[in-house]
Amino acid sequence: MKKVRKTKSLVMPRRMYLFVLPALTLFLVFWIFPVLQLFYYSITNFNGINYNTYKFVGMNNYIRLLKEGTLLNSIENTLKYTFIIVLLCNLLGLLLAMLLNLKIKGKTFFRTAAYIPALFSAIVIGYIWSYVYMPENGMIASLVNLFGMDSSKLNILGNFKTALFGISIVDVWKNVGTTMIIYLAGLQTVDDSLLEAGRIDGCSEWGIIRRIKIPLISATITINVVLTVISGLKAFDYSFIMTNGGPGKSTNTLMYTIYKIAFTDQMMGKASAFSVVSFIVIILITIAMLVVLNKKEVEL
Repeated sequence: MKKVRKTKSLVMPRRMYLFVLPALTLFLVFWIFPVLQLFYYSITNFNGINYNTYKFVGMNNYIRLLKEGTLLNSIENTLKYTFIIVLLCNLLGLLLAMLLNLKIKGKTFFRTAAYIPALFSAIVIGYIWSYVYMPENGMIASLVNLFGMDSSKLNILGNFKTALFGISIVDVWKNVGTTMIIYLAGLQTVDDSLLEAGRIDGCSEWGIIRRIKIPLISATITINVVLTVISGLKAFDYSFIMTNGGPGKSTNTLMYTIYKIAFTDQMMGKASAFSVVSFIVIILITIAMLVVLNKKEVEL
């Protein structure tokens, strides 16, 4: 009887797959198992403390979230927050990258200065900007007073209409340097000969940006937009540090609401249901963004 000859992998011997087991075990224990547990707790009234007394409540947690309006309010706030930071971070980041890619004096200093805010923690930045926004004695109020205007009604974080915009600006200030660095890396891959050819053909500087630079860095734009969208959908820090979700519910983002329901209200089952819905919303938005941006990338 003819023996079947075993084929050997040219990439990695089979026994080497044993080395994957520790990493796979950690992944299953610390990622897959907690996610499955989250789905399980979302259909219970678990309070996060007593593991033996909770009951199954079916879809009640999900129904309550919809009836109370908390979920829709948080989704709306998160989408507004995400829209602001995606728009401003990418426009300002691209503009800064274009400027700092030119042959100007001290561009290394300006690049470093633009990136410095990204080095600080969200807590430090939150406290600094709380002072900047402080009514009457804050930096903005002091500047307004300096020009002889009335700053008594200037309370950005205490106003329903401006609080969300105020904390979004802080996020933009912190992350625009990182966005700029990624755009700068993309711009430096553009071949100078293409730019020179464009100028010889009579293309204006705006035409070169629109017809040569932007299409050639379309992959970089996709990366930056997707990273900023994910960052916006996970927004928590500044709602927690600067406004505590207020005034009212005007800065309640998805992540902040989960934290509040779980640890302040001690309703872990309801918070788990909220987390499941947030997880689905974030996944759907990210996939939609990737599909649209990849399509645009091909068109450019």
